[in-house]
Amino acid sequence: MPKEISLAEVKNLVGSEIGVSDWITVDQTMIDAFAKSTLDDQFIHTDPERAKAESPFGGTIAHGFLTLSLLSAMNYSALPKIREQTLGINYGFDKLHFVSPVKSGARIRGHFTLAEARFRGAAMLMNTYDVTVEIEDEKKPALTARWITISQFDPEDRPEDD
Repeated sequence: MPKEISLAEVKNLVGSEIGVSDWITVDQTMIDAFAKSTLDDQFIHTDPERAKAESPFGGTIAHGFLTLSLLSAMNYSALPKIREQTLGINYGFDKLHFVSPVKSGARIRGHFTLAEARFRGAAMLMNTYDVTVEIEDEKKPALTARWITISQFDPEDRPEDD
């Protein structure tokens, strides 16, 4: 996949996997920082000894929302930049499932398939991605989601045929 595409090329990619992100290591330091910033310090995330003794996970696991929040970083490493885009906006999710826990120290990466791309108004392209976050050496993914983003651009850059 090219590192940059034009706005006119986006619709041709619907139905295709358009990117796989770099691997991200989710270590205890990252989990602890997320716990501190979100005020979610449940022991399964922040107490390795207790999580090993009392949880079914054998140790600490990342917050599901930490894994979800890493989609932005995965997006930047995986998806081609739209040349005319002036701003990207996170619109939300239609579906989101936390399938498997991400154990502390695991590596994850995102797979992005463009499910839909449609113009909204004169200066926005709504992109819908089917996303799977893979856990290295695991059969099941960490999460699956249908993620909607908006690419904003100058109305003068809108392709004529759309």
